[in-house]
Amino acid sequence: LPIKKKPRTFYSAEQLEELEKMFQEDHYPDNEKRREIAAVVGVTPQRILVWFQNRRAKWRKLQKLGIKSNRKYPASSA
Repeated sequence: LPIKKKPRTFYSAEQLEELEKMFQEDHYPDNEKRREIAAVVGVTPQRILVWFQNRRAKWRKLQKLGIKSNRKYPASSA
């Protein structure tokens, strides 16, 4: 039997702003914190879990690119 995927969750600008603010405070919110965020944002804690997983992946990718670009173009010390 095929596994049914959950429909994609679309976030409003206000929801994303709140999620980004929470991400700046803590990249790894615990279960209780995820429930609080879910109540504020208006989605399920499971959706919050997935959003944070994806956001951390994006953050790591940006960190990696930043480190690579710094090696490529080292800051000149004058």
